[in-house]
Amino acid sequence: MAKLGRLDMKGRWFVDEAGRRVILRGVNLGGDCKVPFPDGGTQHPSDFSNHRAISFVGRPFPLAEADEHFARLRHWGFNCLRLLTTWEAVEHAGPGQYDTEYLDYFATICAKAAEYGFYIFIDFHQDVWSRMTGGDGAPGWTFEAVGLDFTKFHAAGAAHVMQYKYDYAKGGRQDAYPTMTWSSNYRLPANGIMWTLFFAGRDMTPDFLIDGVNVQDYLQGHYIGAMRSVAERVKDLPHVIGFDTLNEPGEGWIGEKLSHGEGEDSTGMAAIMPGLAISPLDALLIARGTPRDIPVRALDSETFTVKEIGKERLNPNAISIWMRPCPFEQAGAYAADGSVRDPQYFSHRGGRKLSIEADYMNPFFHRVADAIREIRADWLVFAEVSPFRAFAGEGFAPGAPERTVNASHWYDIRTLATKRFAPRELKDNLDDAAGQGAVAEQYTAQLAHIARLADTLSSDGAPTLIGEFGIPYDLDDGAAYAEWAQGDRSSAPWKRHELALGLMYDAMDKLLISSTQWNYTAANHNDAATGDNWNQEDLSIYSADQSTGPNDPSSGGRAVKGFSRPFARHIQGEPKRMSFDRRTAEFTLVFDADPKLRAPTEIFVPLIHYPGGAKVDCPDTCHAEWITETLLHIRAKTPGPKMVVVTRL
Repeated sequence: MAKLGRLDMKGRWFVDEAGRRVILRGVNLGGDCKVPFPDGGTQHPSDFSNHRAISFVGRPFPLAEADEHFARLRHWGFNCLRLLTTWEAVEHAGPGQYDTEYLDYFATICAKAAEYGFYIFIDFHQDVWSRMTGGDGAPGWTFEAVGLDFTKFHAAGAAHVMQYKYDYAKGGRQDAYPTMTWSSNYRLPANGIMWTLFFAGRDMTPDFLIDGVNVQDYLQGHYIGAMRSVAERVKDLPHVIGFDTLNEPGEGWIGEKLSHGEGEDSTGMAAIMPGLAISPLDALLIARGTPRDIPVRALDSETFTVKEIGKERLNPNAISIWMRPCPFEQAGAYAADGSVRDPQYFSHRGGRKLSIEADYMNPFFHRVADAIREIRADWLVFAEVSPFRAFAGEGFAPGAPERTVNASHWYDIRTLATKRFAPRELKDNLDDAAGQGAVAEQYTAQLAHIARLADTLSSDGAPTLIGEFGIPYDLDDGAAYAEWAQGDRSSAPWKRHELALGLMYDAMDKLLISSTQWNYTAANHNDAATGDNWNQEDLSIYSADQSTGPNDPSSGGRAVKGFSRPFARHIQGEPKRMSFDRRTAEFTLVFDADPKLRAPTEIFVPLIHYPGGAKVDCPDTCHAEWITETLLHIRAKTPGPKMVVVTRL
């Protein structure tokens, strides 16, 4: 394996040290890096009382298993990893107390990845703030720092947490904790408080100081300090190409009206998401121990819109989660009796409407960029628009740090939410070519919208790397798992999965954009309560439960034909068109060749689609050479358009 050099960007393209355009196709590693090792997954009961004494050494896998997993990922053709860590993994013991054993482990994992040809960008992951609020990310002591008692969150209705709602003795799927409901925490009091303080504490609570600094600077300072501690450990690894700023950050109540008036529709995420339509005032009063009746919305599966179906009383026992006076009340947002003092408290300042992207995210991006580039100046910044904001058609504000990549996320929301892949266009016929084409067009249009967000990142544009996309593998109540358990080792159980993934990759090929699929979880299991070891999600492309033995390099893979596809990794010039016909296995690459670039075009050709070998057709002005049985080099001798076609022998 040739030594990986550093990547940079030029306009919409990643470029390598030889000047070739680069397309990155990778995977998120791994889904359970969100939780402590070995038994910190949500399939285990916990009250989080040991949050300062846990360890993430062993996530994404123990070092002894690294070669096995990296070899498998290389075999499937991936050349990039979005490598997960969390703030909690680094700084769980207390403010400024970094877990050096974990930092050593993480750096070793990063170094080992280079041996298998992977570029890495590091993702400081979070979902709904922390494990104590139904997700992952921030250490438990952050609640203590701001004066919140997380042991009361469940009783007060301030958070929706599997460990408190799930009946572990019963197992399986449960109405008390429906799948994919963890995101409802963004609307609940604990998340609203923490995200508002994290991004806008200086504006919203100017007098709230911790250790002599505003709460916003305190929280962001510690988060970025943890990121710097990782950066220091990997700064000499050229294949580490940058850092994600923060996975799918919450927005708190920034931009929202304080209260939803009588007969007035909700604002923010509550307007487009099923669940509780809770206003900032509702959340603040619930947090201080005031019961509130909250409208409940549900998803209409026919119109795919949300409709109010009733009300739910939150915090009926009047439990306060504060260990100090509410800083928002002290700052003048509302009064203890529930009256509104400033209806535009979270939406305006000085008569001007606040913008989450321009006023808060952009400065945060710059703070992250400055911190990591103080350690290594060439690192790229991977930034993302909130998935909810992208869904609403909004993008990055102008003025992002230089060399920022659009790493926004995209999912087929209907498939993700319902765990069914049944587009109407297919009319219950997965082999309907016209229907497949219609779905691919939809995916292409949606991804093109995401890719256009990069246009505001610089005057020349920027690369787009879809930081997350993927499918639940437990589609149709785990039907594929049942067929597997009955002995079917063909691709038949995965036909629906392969088609869904194939259509997604078809769209990305058409747009010539990079991506990292969500996800690879080394400890995944088919069990409904386990999955990726986090909130019953099951999107891992691998599970030991699909093992086919040590002689199969794809052992454990799920729907491998759907994601292990031919693609051009490095292009000697500018790519113009790339496509793969999944029926015939015909791969086509068209590019404008630049023979001044001395390194060749590299095309990955997976054995799973070409079991009997592959034939290459290219112009006489190109030289084709197989470097390995899956890696094809094309060297252009003259400039201009070139077409390369790979077919089965």
